[in-house]
Amino acid sequence: MIVLYSVARFNANSDRANFNCNRNPQNSKSKSKDETASLGITQSLGHLTMKTYGNLYQKLCSLENLELAFEKAKKDKTSMPYVIEFWNNLKEELKKLHEELSSLTYTPLPLKRFIVRDPKTRTIHSSDFRDRVIHHALINILEPIFDITFIYDSYASRKCKGTHKAVQRFDRFKRKVSNNGRLANNAYNKNNVIGYVLKADIKHYFDSVDHKILLKIIERKIKDKNVIWMIKQILNNFNTSIRGKGMPLGNLTSQFFANVYLNELDQFVKHKLKAKYYIRYVDDFLILHDDKEKLIEYRDKIVKYLRYLKLELHPSKSNIIFLGKGVTFLGYRIFYYYKLLRKSNLRKFKGDFEKKLKLYSEGQYSFEELSKSLEGWFGYAMWADTYKFKKRMIKDISEIKAPKTNLPKRILY
Repeated sequence: MIVLYSVARFNANSDRANFNCNRNPQNSKSKSKDETASLGITQSLGHLTMKTYGNLYQKLCSLENLELAFEKAKKDKTSMPYVIEFWNNLKEELKKLHEELSSLTYTPLPLKRFIVRDPKTRTIHSSDFRDRVIHHALINILEPIFDITFIYDSYASRKCKGTHKAVQRFDRFKRKVSNNGRLANNAYNKNNVIGYVLKADIKHYFDSVDHKILLKIIERKIKDKNVIWMIKQILNNFNTSIRGKGMPLGNLTSQFFANVYLNELDQFVKHKLKAKYYIRYVDDFLILHDDKEKLIEYRDKIVKYLRYLKLELHPSKSNIIFLGKGVTFLGYRIFYYYKLLRKSNLRKFKGDFEKKLKLYSEGQYSFEELSKSLEGWFGYAMWADTYKFKKRMIKDISEIKAPKTNLPKRILY
């Protein structure tokens, strides 16, 4: 029997409530029992009727929505040949998509498969640009409906969220759990504060997502059969070794559906286990607590619950860690008083930068592009204690014979 938990807190005027970046997180203790009623696929554990949505497909197919989808799909890719070609025939291309969608004859093109190493080796599947426009058109409709059901502390692929917000939230939680840095017994340095972290991720998450379960979750809210047809078209376009399982890394829809699917786990952790200090980023999640035994209890219950979603924890990446030893999270090694970048990330950056320097010396890379890539990396590194490393990199790039760069000094601090 599959029991899936979901928040049922909706009203007629709240569709965009969660897109307010200044919205304060709501503590689960402040919510009524009705607000956290659990609604199962085969068994209802609550009595509150969840708001559902029909008659969405016409809006999805509209030329206005498709035009907005194109604007989003082309962002940061305006120089790509396939974007330029689509753009040059924009009215005709959008009209064709509109007709295919309206007549239910739309069929996505085969995905392109390639390997990336960043530094982990991953298989990425890229959709044709016209299909990416469709993905944005679908998400334009679904995101406002589902995002308001997500917990505050889900940080991947959401407006006003992201890695830095998740790390900031971890900083706040570590202060709460450690009672503002109270040292553990026999502490040998100031970072050895009290508290523990259950840090875990889902084993082969994107390959393991079950289409039937995902569709049942979506159908609890979306009652438009044509929208469900569209979702099936996208899911079935990915060929996997096990039919009916998996989503391609690299698709916008995969990122969105990943949040929809694991929102079930989020609701279970927050409203069934009542874990107060919980954060999730895609398939990585952690729970902080001052009692190690409580985290062991949480882990055991999560393992059992994940079976209902046909998922399992990664055996070597799911551990309970003493907070004082530092926690690796989203590319940072986080201690109580400072953060370090992972050595693998530093090696990757050095390697990538050396390649770009070579391309620049050969005239295949502009100095502006070189500076932009460096400044973008500093945007990530500035959240860690990397002053000396950043200073050395600025010195190296300043010595290049090129127009004077305007890299801001603030990136050092």
